[in-house]
Amino acid sequence: MTVAVFTFSLLGAMAIGMPIAFALIICGIALMTYLAMFDSQIIAQNVINGVDSFPLMAVPFFILAGEVMNTGGLARRILNFAIALVGHFRGGLGYVAILTSCILASLSGSAVADAAALGALLVPMMAAAGHNRASAAGLVAAGGIIAPVIPPSIGFVIFGVAANVSISKLFLAGIVPGLLLGVGLCFAWWWGGAQGESGAPATQEHHRDLARADRRLLGPDAADDHHFRPALRHLQPTEAAVVVAVYSLVVAMGVYRELRPAQLPALLASTAQTTAVVMFLVAAALVSSWLITVAEISDQIVALVQPFAGNKTLLTFVLMIIVVIVGTALDMTPTILILTPILMPIVKQAGIDPVYFGVLFIINNAIGLITPPVGVVLNVVCGVARVSMDDLIRGVWPFMIAQLVVLALLTLFPVLVTGPAKWFGG
Repeated sequence: MTVAVFTFSLLGAMAIGMPIAFALIICGIALMTYLAMFDSQIIAQNVINGVDSFPLMAVPFFILAGEVMNTGGLARRILNFAIALVGHFRGGLGYVAILTSCILASLSGSAVADAAALGALLVPMMAAAGHNRASAAGLVAAGGIIAPVIPPSIGFVIFGVAANVSISKLFLAGIVPGLLLGVGLCFAWWWGGAQGESGAPATQEHHRDLARADRRLLGPDAADDHHFRPALRHLQPTEAAVVVAVYSLVVAMGVYRELRPAQLPALLASTAQTTAVVMFLVAAALVSSWLITVAEISDQIVALVQPFAGNKTLLTFVLMIIVVIVGTALDMTPTILILTPILMPIVKQAGIDPVYFGVLFIINNAIGLITPPVGVVLNVVCGVARVSMDDLIRGVWPFMIAQLVVLALLTLFPVLVTGPAKWFGG
């Protein structure tokens, strides 16, 4: 009965248009009332404790870094570098979109920011080169969701806090799966979309363009960058987030000089607004998370999936299917905050590596960003690329299927996640 109270109170609050954060609190109140233990002080205490976390301090700084990089001209320079590197192949602009998505993912951690930047810059170029506009927009949308998987990832930070799993280990484990998502997109583009511009073989002029693009990307102080990168390897995620945010500000304002002081107030306000939304969601989710533990909802879910508990791979598939279904209706952050306290006890009881599960869980949630009807990234790309939602959904399907195939392979072969993570971790 507690599962029914949890589910219907949450869905009912969402159905009447209540914001997710408030719906989570209402859900908590409903559970407390059903259990005859309502206490407003417990709610307030859990809301405060929800954001009283040092690792969560990484979130605003990663968001700020992403905003600065997109506003300060770094996204455009990365695009030019990718064009010089792979743009000369047949269908090269598609590979440019994928390569640029992977590079931006390693800098911002935000699917929405990356998709918005690339949608505005690249979709018109691909359409002018003869590519179907809907397919081009679909590729950009699918490429954008690599951002929550390749570190730095805001999704990994939130999951790590909610699941009490090492964020550093999640970051290391996400590198290869994120790149595999890009490889899957390359294969899907080669199979069905690499048409349009004819491309040309590499020439000496092409290599000169690549060298110029490389210098423009790195900037005049690139020679000193080798002092910066080793330092990052010894930082925790929160500390690294601060360093990256400050470094991006210095580069955008002092090296590229495309971010003016007059733009800072609006940029900081946008960062604060996004951070406030994420933090309030985390705070509200802790109310429901605490009550999920008290009401032993996880134990009831364990009983439902007990027939699959003897096979880790089969159980992981079942859990991934649950996440896929939920991801079609909820945004990434609410899905993480709602499902993590429910699924992690099942994962630990079955003996599944929490870091491995966390990577699959975040990939699954990232794919949810391009699944209708909610798909936040779909809505963003629709706006910036000027493509109808119906056309975009048709354009994104082949690439979404490719990413689901990658997710299935990672589920079947855990070593693709755990092996590289151990290697990166030394």
